[in-house]
Amino acid sequence: LPLDLQNRLDRSSMAKQQIVNASVLNVDYYPRESHLITLRDPWSFPTLFHPACNHLVRQYMEELAQKIVSICVSLGEYPTIRYYHPRKPSHEASILCSHLARFVQTQLDQYAKYNTDFPPASSRPRGLLIIADRSLDLFAPLLHEFTYQAMVHDLLPLTEGDKLYYRPTARQAEKTESDKDQEIGEKDSIWVKFRHLHMKDLLDELVKDFNAFKAQNPQFADSENQATINSIKDMLAGLPKFQQGKEAYSLHLSMTQDAMNVFQERRLADIASVEQSLATGLDEDYKKPKNLADQVVRLLDDDAIQFPDRLRLIIQYLLYRDGLLTTDIQKLLAHARLPAQDSEVIYNLELLGAHVTRALKDSRPVVAQYPFGKREAQAPSSNESGLSRFEPALKVVLEEHCRGALDETIFPFTKPHLDAAEGLTGQENVSQASLRSAKPTWARTRPSTLEPRQRILVFMAGGATFSESRACYEVSQSLNKDIYLATTHMLTPSLYLRQVGDLSVDRRRLNLPADRPKPRAPDHLFEKEMPAPPPPASSHKPQPPVESMQQMRMRDDSAHQKPVNGILHHQPSPSQSASSAGGNLLKDRDKEGDKKKRKHNFFSSKK
Repeated sequence: LPLDLQNRLDRSSMAKQQIVNASVLNVDYYPRESHLITLRDPWSFPTLFHPACNHLVRQYMEELAQKIVSICVSLGEYPTIRYYHPRKPSHEASILCSHLARFVQTQLDQYAKYNTDFPPASSRPRGLLIIADRSLDLFAPLLHEFTYQAMVHDLLPLTEGDKLYYRPTARQAEKTESDKDQEIGEKDSIWVKFRHLHMKDLLDELVKDFNAFKAQNPQFADSENQATINSIKDMLAGLPKFQQGKEAYSLHLSMTQDAMNVFQERRLADIASVEQSLATGLDEDYKKPKNLADQVVRLLDDDAIQFPDRLRLIIQYLLYRDGLLTTDIQKLLAHARLPAQDSEVIYNLELLGAHVTRALKDSRPVVAQYPFGKREAQAPSSNESGLSRFEPALKVVLEEHCRGALDETIFPFTKPHLDAAEGLTGQENVSQASLRSAKPTWARTRPSTLEPRQRILVFMAGGATFSESRACYEVSQSLNKDIYLATTHMLTPSLYLRQVGDLSVDRRRLNLPADRPKPRAPDHLFEKEMPAPPPPASSHKPQPPVESMQQMRMRDDSAHQKPVNGILHHQPSPSQSASSAGGNLLKDRDKEGDKKKRKHNFFSSKK
């Protein structure tokens, strides 16, 4: 529940009268994969990094902290917290991670204080929460990644909402029944199995897997033998499963072929070779690259290279050089023939901590210093592609943490005196079980696959890439950890460039949720119930039924009369005779009074 609504309920006397009991469900997030969680909030990027949104940051980070705590509670983890702190910060947003980490720590402590059953008892080592933002790695959203999941999100027109859909390209030879949007998700075993595989190996693996699928369903293979009743029954029984599998393989073969067609049309092999040297600082032989500027200019002048790829190449060369002279930037833009608004994307990178420009006599090194070190020169592996030498910074962070070598000045703890002793080893042994039943650390040789694995939750504010998601899965498998990546939203290169360009746009054009009118519940829900109105007062008083009572008496009297000589005479009732007698007496008294007056007047006149 949002904080403002929760506070409104707490202050409302009407709500206290009507709500008998309330319980909190920690579901304010969206699990996208088994180890990938998103908040579906692409507005986080401008809210955190746009200069006109500074006054929104504090409230927004409190909301983010509440959602991160919801994830921790759902996992049953009360983790130690480390956050990203740039070594030499040059941008205003460099303090975001430290503030967010402290908000999360405060809310976690408060939740544990009022919920005595949190965290639940477990033999699992205490978890770790790493908080970072998009400024941790500026290369990852720009490089062309050639693993299956990242490549199709970069090159193909996927439809993404609550679910992910793709419509395969209809070919001339096949009038497909699959000319419709098909869902891609966790229920698709082929997608889950191959999404992190490199494209150079994917086609062979798909064909091999499809042949194994056909071997498991021999009843559908073409056979010259005459079909029997039993074989027909077997075919009908396995038909739904076979049809679903056939459509899934058809979808992924089409996606793979479409992605490879785009790869060839846009000459991405030539671009990626230069990109890898820029991002790693090493060439394919793991030596210092030479003539990179000439290679970049040659690609910018090539008409076959699309404009978005040219912009990405210029930004990566700028990051590699740790800033360029303003005149050199203008020359590169002229070679690329990019529109003027694309220069805004380049200069807005300063808001994320990049050094875009440099003075003529700048003392900084000409080549950027990588915060986590470069890969040492070594012979290229036979399994490693020359176009995929780059590893995201997040993978290096996770590996160094698990080895206990992560620099504490770059990733400090929120509670250094309490958490550093257990956090620096990378093999935290603090659990919710009794210390007496815990196995001593000297008796452990290496982590066992049967032991409960430590959970590491990484939160990336401002968006995460699919290469970073892949890195979390790979480190989980290689180092026997359960690593979850949580982020505000997933980034593709095109979305990243658009959001960076919007950092210089007038805030009113962004249509941020904070600038929209807040939704209101209907007013009648908050109106108090009015008492029922009294019945209307009558204008005349009710009269007693005198006439009806008299009629009833008359009927009773007539029933007791007796006929005399055949004629029925009316006999007055006792009440009627009494009233007539009283009337005669009054008349006699009046006559006597008149006589006395006359007598009195006679004598008075005569006198």
